[in-house]
Amino acid sequence: MKIAYDGRRFYGFQRQPNLRTVEAEIIRVLTKLGIIENPKDANFKGASRTDRGVSAFGNVVAFNTFKPELTSPRILNHHLRDVWVLGRAQVPEDFHPRFWSKGKVYRYYLLNEGFDIEKMKSCAEIFVGVHDFSNFAKLEEDKNPIRKIDRIEVLQRGKVITVEVEGESFLWEMVRRIITALKLCASGALSIEEVKRMLEEEVDKKLPPAPPENLVLWEVKYDEIFFEKDPYAVEKAKREFFERFAQHLITASIFEDWFTSL
Repeated sequence: MKIAYDGRRFYGFQRQPNLRTVEAEIIRVLTKLGIIENPKDANFKGASRTDRGVSAFGNVVAFNTFKPELTSPRILNHHLRDVWVLGRAQVPEDFHPRFWSKGKVYRYYLLNEGFDIEKMKSCAEIFVGVHDFSNFAKLEEDKNPIRKIDRIEVLQRGKVITVEVEGESFLWEMVRRIITALKLCASGALSIEEVKRMLEEEVDKKLPPAPPENLVLWEVKYDEIFFEKDPYAVEKAKREFFERFAQHLITASIFEDWFTSL
């Protein structure tokens, strides 16, 4: 199933004891409706374990069921809270939503508080290609820091800036730390040369990650997996999701201005 969710309402994607998570909310409803009996037997898996606060409009989960007729987005969305099912697909038995993925697209939303957009675009170009992203991630022992970014686009519509980042795979906090670099470049606090050096040399102190609440996992890409989308469910999710997101951006901007003035 292709899913959207408001990450600000959850303690991340992955199940955690006594905490509300995206995975737990989906499993709650699937179990309630008898679609699955338990997640282990159903082989429940997710494409991306997004962090606390990070939202999605195109994450993917997969599971086995003998009752596919009950997986209609309209049925599930009636019971889900802060999660929307956008579409579904029948997949091969060995399908894994993470390992079969051909790439991911993230979007980060910013209000333009006087940023130099051209500088932000120039800085974004530095990250495209294959690089060691050790200085732009929270590293895990078993993860190779070499990653490839296929593209970064900086788009402005009114006061809202959208930074879209596409790549095959990402390290923990990688997108959010790149966003911090772009913001600092666009505000004049960092030069493009300094950002280049961060990609090429070890640094004593890494840039902090940008807030997770503005980040959306926009799409997980696959070859030859086609989701049957429900137009009504998609439009309903778009309306409810982006109404919340727009309100968050306005509120975040007000508080940012307030703290800056202190």
